[in-house]
Amino acid sequence: MLKWTDVSEIAIELSEEYPDENPIQINFVTLRDRVMDLSNFSDDPNRCGEKILEAIQMAWIEELD
Repeated sequence: MLKWTDVSEIAIELSEEYPDENPIQINFVTLRDRVMDLSNFSDDPNRCGEKILEAIQMAWIEELD
């Protein structure tokens, strides 16, 4: 199961699950929801902060390049 700290793995999952989503244009609320909706994600929603979401967003952008 993925945790908030599994930034690279989450980015890979997001790019596969949402291939038409542009991570540059996604807001953090939506990003947080998308991560928590991943089938293999299981972590406390309260453990997520802006820095983690920013790291996930950047990793997702890099994954698309």
